[in-house]
Amino acid sequence: MNPTTFRAALAGLALAATLSGCSALADQTVGDDANAAAPAPTAGALHALAQLTVKGPAPMTGYDREAKFGPAWSDTTLAPGSGNQCDTRNEVLRRDLQRITFRGTSRCVVATGTLADPYTGKSIRFVRGPHSAIVQIDHAVALGASWRTGAAGLSQQQREALGNDPLNLLAASGPANASKSDGDAATWLPPRTGFRCPYVARQIAVKAKYHLWVTPPEKTAMHRVLARCPDQPLPTDTSTSVALPALK
Repeated sequence: MNPTTFRAALAGLALAATLSGCSALADQTVGDDANAAAPAPTAGALHALAQLTVKGPAPMTGYDREAKFGPAWSDTTLAPGSGNQCDTRNEVLRRDLQRITFRGTSRCVVATGTLADPYTGKSIRFVRGPHSAIVQIDHAVALGASWRTGAAGLSQQQREALGNDPLNLLAASGPANASKSDGDAATWLPPRTGFRCPYVARQIAVKAKYHLWVTPPEKTAMHRVLARCPDQPLPTDTSTSVALPALK
């Protein structure tokens, strides 16, 4: 090989090595950028369930609905949306019912409306009066159940907030609510199976917010429900199904 050809060959090898190195660096940079741009996983209901303390139920000693959780539907708690002179029951009716009308000139007191009942899937006509209990306001985490799982150790103000928190309240069929009583997920779930995932997620959100625990059977039941919807999000105070509409 003459000197000119030799020098050309060396230059070619050097150029190839340089290009190869740039290609490898480019591949690495793309990989790094991809990793940096990957969104962090959102913590959903299943993740939040895993973070809750698991303990056996506390005794019901000392439980008194009104004395320990304050007057029903109080507007004077720390719960989100309180303090506007509209009691929590009417607030939740305004949020959950459709085609509502109000009593007289009030923009608070719901006179009529239609509920797409989350528990049974039925359409229920609400008319204020002797039969208004056909629609009731249910505590997702029943107050008796909350007492057994840590609410006894909360302050009076915290318990009153729990009892009136929109996160913990749902307008629902009166008979379905009565059948639930103070049951937890281990003893009662909505008859409408399609609502069980958001229902359990709501219970978990309430327990996380108020530092309540779950019993072993309760956690098992919740996990069984969420296994069918592992990406079920955890509702918050600002979720559409939670936040109360502003008074107009």
